[in-house]
Parts: sequence; structure tokens; C-alpha cells
Amino acid sequence: MTHTPIKPLALRSALILVLSFVALGAGQAQLPPAAQVAEVRKYIKTSWSTLTRSNRDLPAAAKDPKLPRPPGSPWPVYVSRREDRARVAGNVKQVLDQKEFGTIDLKTLPANLASIEEHGLLYLPRPYVVPGGRFNEMYGWDSYFIQVGLLEDGELALARDMVDNFIYEIDHYGTILNANRTYYLTRSQPPFLTSMILGVYRKTPDRAWLASTLPAVEAYYRFWTIGQHAVNETGLSRYWDSGEGPAPEAISDEKDERGRTHYDRVREYYRTNKVTDYDLAQYYDRERDALTPLFYKGDRSMRESGFDPSNRFGPFSIDIIHYVPVCLNSLLYQMELDTAEIVGALGDQAAAETWRGRAAARKDKINALLWDDKAGLYFDYSFQKKRRREYEFATTFYPLWVGIAGKDQAARVRANLSKFEAPGGILTSTTVTGSQWDAPFGWGPLQMIAVEGLRRYGYDEDADRVAAKFIALVTKEFNEHGTIVEKYDVRRRESDVAAGIKFGYSANQIGFGWTNAVFLKLLAGMRQPAGVGR
Repeated sequence: MTHTPIKPLALRSALILVLSFVALGAGQAQLPPAAQVAEVRKYIKTSWSTLTRSNRDLPAAAKDPKLPRPPGSPWPVYVSRREDRARVAGNVKQVLDQKEFGTIDLKTLPANLASIEEHGLLYLPRPYVVPGGRFNEMYGWDSYFIQVGLLEDGELALARDMVDNFIYEIDHYGTILNANRTYYLTRSQPPFLTSMILGVYRKTPDRAWLASTLPAVEAYYRFWTIGQHAVNETGLSRYWDSGEGPAPEAISDEKDERGRTHYDRVREYYRTNKVTDYDLAQYYDRERDALTPLFYKGDRSMRESGFDPSNRFGPFSIDIIHYVPVCLNSLLYQMELDTAEIVGALGDQAAAETWRGRAAARKDKINALLWDDKAGLYFDYSFQKKRRREYEFATTFYPLWVGIAGKDQAARVRANLSKFEAPGGILTSTTVTGSQWDAPFGWGPLQMIAVEGLRRYGYDEDADRVAAKFIALVTKEFNEHGTIVEKYDVRRRESDVAAGIKFGYSANQIGFGWTNAVFLKLLAGMRQPAGVGR
């Protein structure tokens, strides 16, 4: 990534931070000086506006850094077939002048999605916050963490707008999408809808609004528990993209310095490495040096998981389609509990009991299939091989975060904390593979989930230490470069990650929505002296 030059006035601050953080080891951490934290908070508060997109920002929102167009070409914006395009155009023209309106091409989404020749933005009626950088649209799981930050920062109206847009996506585009671009119409992302709904409802208990969300909640639950996402033999669910072939955004944008796409690099890896994690013949035709249709199904499904890519399900996580994952099923357990709370708040106690029963059944299945007593960790389960894959990954903290783990299980996971804890926070995995969702990299969402999971079971000292490490890292890098980014090397405590990433996109993204949010949430959760960071 290109960093912002250090300003002269920032040199003293940077020196203070270096001296403050020099003792950050495996067992030590301290919060940055309050004045430095205040500067980060100020940046974050401004970022919510910078990263917000609405009808007024439609020309900016329509631009897609991942699929560039010739200069001067209007950017396609698609409207659902269930929507009145003329009405939408009228609303947009009220806030854009003629020249601005001419930079977009408002179209009706075709019934046959395979017929789309020009990919574009999918219209959403309410304002939303984008992650930043190459991600100039509303994302599925990013939006949950962003909303956590909005609620923490008092941006209640925008937090509700995010929910209303997801309800709209379910009603008009079939599900909550990976993001609101046409090339994402075949997949979702990790499900957080009900937690987002309750996040708003607990701040403003509007029962009529809560009731209006219930049909979408039920439809989204069916999306994950019926059809190809359901693995009936286990009673659990998997990730699955209904599309075929290579992901358009990966072909266009995920290129290295030699111009090779992600798929070019995968083929080279398969040619030159022995793969024993899965039956490679399913995914790679060695004679033709070609990736198979099932490879692309696995690749797309891996992208639905949000962890794109890692070696968690074997090289490039292509074998994900044969697993029931810890993360997804923990989130569905939380969704079942959340829905019980929603219908209970609406007065239907019988339905609430049904949802609690679903959650209890899922909890039992997760602990039976995904808990590994020998390792003291939660692992993903291959229903094809009938065994867990013993790959140490930070998703082991999800069952603690949602309360699935028993007291003894939580203690075992906590005993393994040293495997994941690094000077800058929690490692995504314990294995270096060259993939961006493996060691030595750390991402905001997994910091929050690990910290809150530890805190839920009473491990406050560990939670504070890990949280302080990540807060300190983000603050240090902000003072050096003037930005907050998407991911960090938590071993080196740096945001310059390009050299270590071979698979995924090596450039760090500036913004950055979920890092902003996690910074605020971790700070708020610290058992800290009054006034620190305030």
C-alpha cells in the first residue's frame, strides 16, 4: 500500500508511542496515551461520514475499483425487478444534477443473471457505510462490525439504515449479499442480521419496526438451513455459492506484480506442490493444467465464508464445500437465540421456545462434532471424511463468543491462547501459508470475537491484554501513517503486509470500517482507569 508521509508534528507522537510500546511482549500490554487514542477516535468519527454512501453519493458508490471501466463510461446501477425503476430514477434525480445523473446508467436487473454482461452496483434505498479502499459497496459481515462501531459512536440512525438495507436485499435480491454488486448475487456472507436488528432495538425499542423485520429473518434463516447450505446428515450448515465459474472480481483485481490472477497462481501451486489435504483430482486437471468446475464452486464458497483465502480447509480453502464450519454454525446458533428474543419481545412465547430448542439442538451438535477434546480447540468437521480437520484457527473462539462452550471447554481454549496471541493481538491461524487469512496476519473482527469470548467466561485479564495489544497496534500505525487499515501483521506489529501475502490481495485497504469499529468496541470493554481514551 502507499502510506501517507509522516507529518513533522507527528514525529514526537510517534516517538512517544514507540517508547510506550517497547515492552509489548507475549504477556504485557498497555493502552496508548489518552491523547493518542483521542486522535484515533476523531479519525474514526470523521470516517463514518467519509465512508457513507446514499442516493446523493450514487455516482461515487457506482464506481468499482475491482472492475474498472473506460474513462467517461457511465457506471451501471441495477434496480430489482420488484422495484419501480421510474420511481427510483425520480428519487435519484431529486438529489443529483443532470451531469451527475449522467455518470450512472440505471438499469433493471435481468431475470437471467447469467445474461449480465456489464457488472454493476445494486441499488439500496437507505444510506450505508462501506469498508473502504477497493470495497466501495455494502458488505455482509463487514456491516455487522461497522454497525457495532456506529452504535458505540452514537450513530443510531445510520445503524438502523444498515439493517433496513439488509431487509431490502432479502426482499428484492433474495438474500443478504456478499455485497451489493451484481457479481455477488450468488452468495451471502457470515450471518449477523439478527444481532444487528437487536443492536438497534435495544437502543430504541420500536416494536412495530421489530415486527417488520421478522419475515426477512425467517427467510434468511431458511437460506442457511435448507437446500445446498444444509448438511442434513450432521444437522449443521456449510458455505455454498450457487454460481459457476471464476469469480469476476478475482479475475479483474486480484493480480500480482507479474499480472497473474489468483487462479494463475493457484494453478502454478498445484503444478509444483504435492497436495494431501484433499483429493486434488476433484479440483485440478493435471493433464490439462486446468481448474475444474468444482474448484470454482469451492473458490466461490470460500469467498462466502469471508475468509478468502486461507489453508483452513486445505490449500486455498477450496475443500470448504465438504465441511460444516465452526464459525457459520456458531453464528446460526446465535441467530436462533436472537430470533427467540425477537419473537419473545413481540409476545409469541411459544415461537420463542421453538427457536430456543433449535439453538439447543445446534449447540449439542457443535459440541459433538466440532469440539476436539484432545486438542482443546474447536475444529471444522469434514462430513466427507467423517473427521475434524486439526487446523488451528481463531474461529475456535466463536463458540466462546456466543456461549456454546462449557466452562471446561472454555478453559481448554484459554489454555491454548498462547498459540494465537502475538505482540499485536490475535493471529488468524498458527500457520504461515502466504494466504492473507493465515499467520502472521490479524484482522479486527477476530480480535473482537476472541476478546469478548474470553471475557464472557471470566478471563478478563487475558481479554484486556489482547485488546490493549490490538488498540496499541492500530494507534501506532495510525500515528505513523495517518490511516486505519484492514489487516495487520500482528507478529511484526506493522500494517505493511504486502511482502507476506501471495494469495488474496496484497495491498492493504484504507478506511477501514471494521477496524474502526473494533477499535471502539475493544476500548469500551477495557477495565481501564477513568478517562483513558475518552
